[in-house]
Amino acid sequence: MNVLVTGANGFIGRAVCRRLTTEGHSVSMLVRRASIGGSVLPELVHEAADFAGIENTLAGAAPPQVVIHLAARVHLLRDSSSAPLEAFRATNVIGTLRVAHAAVRAGARRFIFVSSVKALGEAEPGRPWREEDTPAPTDPYGISKYEAETALIVLGRETGMEIVIVRPPLVYGPGVRANFLQLMRAIHRGFPLPLGKAQAQRSFIYVENLADVIAQCVTHPAAADRVFHVSDGVDLSTAQLAAALGRALGTPARLWCVPLPWLAWLGRLTGRTMQINRLLQPLRLDITQVRTALNWSPPYAIEAGLLRTATWHQESAETVVK
Repeated sequence: MNVLVTGANGFIGRAVCRRLTTEGHSVSMLVRRASIGGSVLPELVHEAADFAGIENTLAGAAPPQVVIHLAARVHLLRDSSSAPLEAFRATNVIGTLRVAHAAVRAGARRFIFVSSVKALGEAEPGRPWREEDTPAPTDPYGISKYEAETALIVLGRETGMEIVIVRPPLVYGPGVRANFLQLMRAIHRGFPLPLGKAQAQRSFIYVENLADVIAQCVTHPAAADRVFHVSDGVDLSTAQLAAALGRALGTPARLWCVPLPWLAWLGRLTGRTMQINRLLQPLRLDITQVRTALNWSPPYAIEAGLLRTATWHQESAETVVK
């Protein structure tokens, strides 16, 4: 297949491109800057500061049969934009539709949109989210992702281009940033963490597992016009995740059993209510549909993914020290 990947130089994009190349696909990469690291043929990399010139980019590349859209304005805990929802819509809705319309005109038969668990909402409906549940996003990022999903489904019906929507939870792996990296650093340095009672279960996915299921969506006939929830298939509480990371790092996590109301109070006191709530509320995905429709199972167990992530972190920390 000729496959175009947007956001190819991102954390997920690099893993997806590696996987597709390994499977023999011809991969073209759309990036903001042409330096994406590793050995990449220049003719396969196309720069685009935004999506306004996407038509010319697709015209200059081998016509893609499948487009994988990863580029997005990412979720921010502290957004400095004066109009965050409009900022997210500009990239995640309007930008996505520009790419999708260009894909239609270029003759692509399938468009794979990597959305997010945030398109569903912050809290699950008393059980893991299923694809048929009605989304109720609450933050600008989640709203923009859900609006993009809705608009793409309409476009697919109007044009015949197959739309595949993949909703991952938090993605981790070598190169991970943000809260997951901060948690790893704290455990590695032996800092005590007040997370012993944070037992709400949440879903996660190792980046190579996500790349694997996206690669299956490129060719599998049953993926057409479907929404798939994906994860490692094992849910962990924040306390369990910290303990597992401690084992992978060889540094046992120092977890204090602080009462949950105290944590909630601390969140209000420090202006981090949203962050604390994510530690206390369950957020799980039911992956039955992707298992059944694509006969897919995560190729990497969560323990293997955490170990590879921990090893990367330790090697990175040693490099900084040297």
